[in-house]
This record gives sequence, structure tokens and C-alpha cells, in this order.
Amino acid sequence: MPTPDIAWAYPLLLKTHLGLVVTSVGLFSVRALAALQGQGWPLRKAWRRASEGVDTALLTAGAGLWWLLQLNPLHTPWFGLKLGLLLVYIALGMLTMRSAASTPVRALGLLAAWLCVAFMASIALARHPLGWWAP
Repeated sequence: MPTPDIAWAYPLLLKTHLGLVVTSVGLFSVRALAALQGQGWPLRKAWRRASEGVDTALLTAGAGLWWLLQLNPLHTPWFGLKLGLLLVYIALGMLTMRSAASTPVRALGLLAAWLCVAFMASIALARHPLGWWAP
């Protein structure tokens, strides 16, 4: 837990982080579903920049929580796995939005990205690497 002099920042950062997670996944989902239907707007620069802005704010809030809670991904297994799954989620998102991939591959990428996010959330809530399967 954070030291008492900065403990006030924890609830604010946590709520910001959670709100940005919902915004980021929601924006990604809407863009990906539209791209799977062959619409062009999800790949336009303004929409990509909007996603990048939300994701940058999300990563900033996450890094703030990381610093505030003084988590070490090498010594905190659940946190290390969550960070690793974040990289997998990013790769799946790139695959899903890539127009060069076939539609079935992109749809499978979207489904896998959603499962990845759900598992990351379960890991964070359980604070255990097994997430929803934790004892």
C-alpha cells in the first residue's frame, strides 16, 4: 500500500485507470467490429490517434499505480503475468486491425483479445496469476 503522504492519490489513480481500461477496450471493440464489417473509418488517422491518446493515458495511470504501489513484476508474479498479457493483447489488437489478415483470422484475434482482457482483469482482481482459477 502507498505511504500515508501520497495515499490520497491511490483511489484517484485507480478510478482513472479503470475508467480508461473501459474506454480503451470499448473504443478498440467498436473499431475492430466495424473494421471486420469492411468499414474504412476505424483505420482513419483521427480514430487511430484517439485510441493512441486513450491508451497513452491508460499506460500513464497504470505506471502511476505501479510506482505508487511499488510493484516489481519480477517479484510479484500476478503483476508480471498481467504485464506480459498486456503485450499479448497489444499484438492481438494489431492483428485484429490489420487489413492484410483474413477476416476469420482478424475475428479470432478480436475474440482472443477480449479473452486476454478478461483474464488480465481477473488476475488484477484476484491478485493471483491464476486469476479466476485462483484457489
